[in-house]
Amino acid sequence: MKRKIFLSLLILALTSVVSLSSTNPKREFRGAWLHVIGQSQWQNKSTEQAKKYIRDQFDKLKDAGVNAVIFQVRPTADAVYQSKLEPWSSWLTGKRGKAPSPMWDPMEYAIEEAHKRGMEFHAWLNPYRVTSTAREVLPVEHISNKEPHRFFRYNGQILFDPAYQENRDFICEVIADILDRYDVDAIHIDDYFYPYPAAGKAIPDDKSYAKFGDGMNRGDWRRKNVDKLIEQMHSTIKDKKPWVRFGVSPFGIWRNKKSDPRGSESSGLQNYDDLYADVLLWAEKGWIDYLVPQLYWNLDTKAAPSRKLAQWWNDNVKGADLYIGQDVKRTMDVADPGNKDRNELDTKVKLSRKLPNVKGNVWWHGYWVTDNYKGAADSLAMKYQSTFALPPAYGDLKKTPKSVSNLKIVKYEGKEYLEWTAPSASHVPHESDIVRFAVYQFFPGETQDINEAESLVAVTPYNRVLINPEPGATYAVTALDRMNRESKPIFIYNKR
Repeated sequence: MKRKIFLSLLILALTSVVSLSSTNPKREFRGAWLHVIGQSQWQNKSTEQAKKYIRDQFDKLKDAGVNAVIFQVRPTADAVYQSKLEPWSSWLTGKRGKAPSPMWDPMEYAIEEAHKRGMEFHAWLNPYRVTSTAREVLPVEHISNKEPHRFFRYNGQILFDPAYQENRDFICEVIADILDRYDVDAIHIDDYFYPYPAAGKAIPDDKSYAKFGDGMNRGDWRRKNVDKLIEQMHSTIKDKKPWVRFGVSPFGIWRNKKSDPRGSESSGLQNYDDLYADVLLWAEKGWIDYLVPQLYWNLDTKAAPSRKLAQWWNDNVKGADLYIGQDVKRTMDVADPGNKDRNELDTKVKLSRKLPNVKGNVWWHGYWVTDNYKGAADSLAMKYQSTFALPPAYGDLKKTPKSVSNLKIVKYEGKEYLEWTAPSASHVPHESDIVRFAVYQFFPGETQDINEAESLVAVTPYNRVLINPEPGATYAVTALDRMNRESKPIFIYNKR
């Protein structure tokens, strides 16, 4: 049995076909990363082609059950949006500092399109990286040329030196600018802190260590530098917009057990020792709202078995929500010997749902989903993410939004719609603002329980949805605020 409901999104109408699955949770974070770095297709598209590409990508992600897009907006101290602080990204236009022509703002457009589809938009930034290759020549006026002491070169890249307060201030200024001008749901940073180690190469931070080290162990000093940035980023975000979440997607190993008895049964590179990122501390201190460890390995990879690592993160993350970063290609390329599947998707999704502290998955990368790599999107759409899911609620969960009112079934141009009145909004943006609505449908004889995932048939920012009215069906609508908290439902019975 399938349910169909057609969302009336002003001019845009989206159709979602939902297969019932009693095992899918109603609350689950289902993200997808869309990176710009290394993606030449953005440079080869006109403005209208790029806009169409974004719409197409978001439609396909929504069809696969994704409810949050993690979109890269600052790959290398540049901007995939209009910024007075940093130049336009070469990954967007082909040359750093070159504006799109005709002019448009990709982040602004992507936020609008994500929200139209009832999806969250997480602005993804890389904090320290300035260049990605040794070939790139920066403009003479670039800050790294004007104040070279604030940067270092390592393995062909230029990076902000994490030791300098000026760099922390600048990175946070970039974030504050985004928060001031864009309606993002989260700020997201990835796994690049101090650079990944290159064989035989030492990080050239002797001068800043001599200046700021104050006799500390160098590893502890480097970790402290990153800690300071994370704490300042958190303060910047919460001072501006307390409802905007701060998420980090670290490398998938905190420490190996051979380095620390608290560590995992693994033998790979370590966040704490090699990247100088103590991600568990950030969660414990309340500096971050969610963690997405990149468990890109196969279930039983010897050096880093994702099966065991998922359990380890579940047991050790305190103070932040936990989602699992899943590699689509590796997952679909390898069979799980524990079942008859030709891939590991079933086991990985079920494991994430079995672990009590894991609240969802993020798919790397989103293009493998939208390309339906080895049927990944089909599997998500038809089974594992076949029902809609609301992202986890956060903040003070005792606070709930006001309910909608005036719920009714109306006809426009021969079509029938559910329509309602939204609660009034505050004069200034606030965490209690209503940003989406959840629509439920119950057939005659069904228990009218909005906690059942299969009853959720639409998530929309608009106060009207197109329906295929079932005689005797009951509909319900709830309001969702910026913290994903849900109001009490209002019901209406279709007498016809």
